[in-house]
Amino acid sequence: MQYVGELISIGVAFSWTATALLSEYGSKRLGNLTLNLMRMVITLFFSCIMFWLLTGSPLPAHASTEAYLWMMLSGLVGYVIGDFCLFQCYIIIGSKFGQLFMTLAPITAAIMAWFTLGQEIRPTAILAMIVTLAGIAITVLGRGDHHKLSLKLPLAGVLFAIGAAVCQGVGLVLSKIGMNYYESSLTTDLAGWMLPFHANFFRCVAGTIGFTVLMAFREGFKPLVKGTRDRAGIITAVATTIFGPFIGVGASLLAVQYTAAGIASTLMALTPIIIILPAYWIFKQPITMKSLLGALISVIGVSLFFLL
Repeated sequence: MQYVGELISIGVAFSWTATALLSEYGSKRLGNLTLNLMRMVITLFFSCIMFWLLTGSPLPAHASTEAYLWMMLSGLVGYVIGDFCLFQCYIIIGSKFGQLFMTLAPITAAIMAWFTLGQEIRPTAILAMIVTLAGIAITVLGRGDHHKLSLKLPLAGVLFAIGAAVCQGVGLVLSKIGMNYYESSLTTDLAGWMLPFHANFFRCVAGTIGFTVLMAFREGFKPLVKGTRDRAGIITAVATTIFGPFIGVGASLLAVQYTAAGIASTLMALTPIIIILPAYWIFKQPITMKSLLGALISVIGVSLFFLL
């Protein structure tokens, strides 16, 4: 079938849109830490079932201690710090603006890869960074009462959103390093498409530990106990987990098998545009020409990373 990879990639963008909307609703209903901890536990549970069905063992393939440490570090940065910031920004400024700022993640990943892996930053990548930043600026900046330019969103929400994007980019590079160690130290044969799922298991272990510690020190476990009795909250947590780590990640791996990675990555980056209409329907977040234009320019900036 023609354009299978492209269709799957668009499906991934819709899947991540659903994840963002569900996460905003779940964060406001259950609280940031409660929802995140639930997601980590549910992901580990689903992962064990998948491993058992496909490999006969509920645990991931064994690898070196070094690989485990890198994946755990990736989980600490990407899940614990990154998702905490992301869900907090959803609470303050909403998932529509949160996803717009997540277009900064490729910029962070490129800079991090330059520092740690020695990967070259091409002139087109610098152009992509400028275009992406311009798209965000068009959306969130406007004329103020006392200044020519003024931030139109709460500063705390913007800072959490930037922190989430930075952590996602850094966590992605750390995850790549960890998977390289993981693959080279495997003691058993493992299908290539399953490697990210096995490696992600240890990222989720770090996420579970990290969110448990944060909850213990910040608010105790009463919100978690209350959340386990909230049927709608549990359904939201399960749905968020399915659309994110399972359908989203699995389909993204499948997409690059049927089309070029650059095309797949660009189509999967359409979330900031797709989310505008459902965010209006569900959360009554207004649609403006500035928000549409800014999201479009930011997505064009992301596409420059992968297509040029």
